[in-house]
Amino acid sequence: MPERFVHRHLPYLLARASHALWRGFETQVRAAGLNSLEWRVLATLSDSPPLTVGQLALEVLAKQPTLTKSLDRLAAQGWVERRADADDARRALVALTAAGRRKAAPLLAAADLHQQQRLQALGLPATTQLRETLQALVASDDR
Repeated sequence: MPERFVHRHLPYLLARASHALWRGFETQVRAAGLNSLEWRVLATLSDSPPLTVGQLALEVLAKQPTLTKSLDRLAAQGWVERRADADDARRALVALTAAGRRKAAPLLAAADLHQQQRLQALGLPATTQLRETLQALVASDDR
């Protein structure tokens, strides 16, 4: 049987790999009362200084209007806060609250464990090479 286009097309393979890695962890995110975007927001802000909504949207791969709705929900839960930017009062910065850090902490640990389990078969050298390659690909898009 001839190889199909999608089986060698990198965007397709990356999307499939993402789905494969997400499978299994998604149930833990949903059990915590979060959707995937809300999880990405908490994970991104967990080790980040406060970000503008625009910066956060880029980090979590969301459009600003969609992100704003998620931020409203997360703020209502007390997990994130918006504050005025000291350098520009027209901009709001988003930060994780102490409650948000408590919410995110067990999920971050679970995400690390899930990732280790899913990538164990690749081995450390291949996993490290894959991570570095993906980081280089992402960095090339940021230029």
